Amino acid sequence: MGEEGVVAFVTNNGFLDGIAFDGMRKHLYQDFNRIYILDLKGNVRKDSMREGIPIGEKHTVFGLAAMVGIAVTFFVKGGDYHDHKIYYSGTDWKATRQEKFNLVEGAISINGIEWKEITPDKKHTWLTEGLHAEFDTFIPIGTKEAKRKKSDATGTIFKTYSLGISTNRDAWVCHFNQNMLTNNMNEMIETYNNQVFKWERELNRNANVDDFVISDDTKIKWSSTLKRHMVSGHIAEFAESKIRQTIYRPFTKTKLFFDRILIDRPSLSPFIFPTPETESENRVICVSGFGSNKPFQTLMTSTLPCLDFLEKTQCFPFYTYDEDGTNRQENITDWALAEFRTHYGDNTITKWDIFHYTYGLLHHPVYHEKYAMNLKRDLPHIPFTEDFWGFDKAGKALADLHVNYESVPKYDKLRKVETLGIQVNWDVEKMKLSKDKTQLKYNDFLTLDGIPLETYDYKLGTRSALEWVVDQYRVKTDKRSGIVNDPNRADQPQYIVDLIGRVITVSLKTVEIVKNLPASM
Repeated sequence: MGEEGVVAFVTNNGFLDGIAFDGMRKHLYQDFNRIYILDLKGNVRKDSMREGIPIGEKHTVFGLAAMVGIAVTFFVKGGDYHDHKIYYSGTDWKATRQEKFNLVEGAISINGIEWKEITPDKKHTWLTEGLHAEFDTFIPIGTKEAKRKKSDATGTIFKTYSLGISTNRDAWVCHFNQNMLTNNMNEMIETYNNQVFKWERELNRNANVDDFVISDDTKIKWSSTLKRHMVSGHIAEFAESKIRQTIYRPFTKTKLFFDRILIDRPSLSPFIFPTPETESENRVICVSGFGSNKPFQTLMTSTLPCLDFLEKTQCFPFYTYDEDGTNRQENITDWALAEFRTHYGDNTITKWDIFHYTYGLLHHPVYHEKYAMNLKRDLPHIPFTEDFWGFDKAGKALADLHVNYESVPKYDKLRKVETLGIQVNWDVEKMKLSKDKTQLKYNDFLTLDGIPLETYDYKLGTRSALEWVVDQYRVKTDKRSGIVNDPNRADQPQYIVDLIGRVITVSLKTVEIVKNLPASM
């Protein structure tokens, strides 16, 4: 468009606040003198049930054709303008399509819209409503700069951190039953290796890999990463030692085939839990990653975490290791230890104390609510509070409770109501909560009665801990592969019913600890 002109677009409105578009927003602001944004909203997936209000097709601009938010944007360059300004106007997120059309038709021209000038922040965020500037003055839990420096890291609590494990083939490499996992992996490895050998015999090296590979979802799950391994001639091998335990979802552990070829993105997990032995000493604070659509959540574990353990899970371990399990290193920076000791004037503070303080503070309801928007755009930042030891004590209690959830006492007021005439059966197919959530139909033989409603106050994202267990512990069949994942245990037939009692205890105690966190933050 040269040195001056006007261009207008009707687009998805995701670029207005998406983290992936930070760079794009930076250059748009630099390249244009005036930007006018009419945000018509209408993102059904994001906004439905916000504040408990359902929205649907009639709230979108283009109906079923585009169930996403829509923006009309005018970019002006040159003319009489020599500075750079952005003007924004947004409809109510509850507005219907017709109400949005009425607004546009009634405006007649750009001058008929009520605009508000917005000023980008240093991170090129345009929509800053709900963001609190003081959040950036707190100590970051982790930074990319610190990850690069490692041992010399400053300005952060943890030296390094990692995404959870992204397998890209959960149905194949994750399973409740170790024998079934072994069978599935042996079958897939045989199929994959045959493709490697076949490719090595392929005379046409320019052959299209996508057309070359076998496309049978019942034998293998391909990805671009696995195809690159195949082209490179990497052979996969089964070994019993590669079968590890993973925390798949909240309070849900499965077996995992932990292999660098068959797992797309292991992230730094091989340096956090390189061996089963490290699980007895290492602990990891997991938080939902920025860009998450759900409320902020955190949960500690001593087991390999999957990416969707929480949402876009980021993991902050106390220890890191070499890949063979040697060279254990504390992951909290010396800089952070010095800062905490100096601020509180207390040289007895240890790195474990800072670890537990952080975990306790991340549970504070005021922290969640006040910095909700900041936590959607950034990793947590940790403030100094008036009561360090109060948060440390609470964090340690929460850590022990959440890490050891399988061994806490079962809730002793839960009543087991057996159905007369039905044979004793501890297997689940699909559990179901009653409407008032005080009962859980375990199976045709058993109903669990007397679930305290306070249980549901402990939430991870949009579900309570108990609802996560109810959702995950059911028999599932993967549509593509046909693999059946059955959580029932022949060696521990009452594991699931016991787990329910334990998770109720964990929930009630978590709620109690959180209620008694120091009031001031």
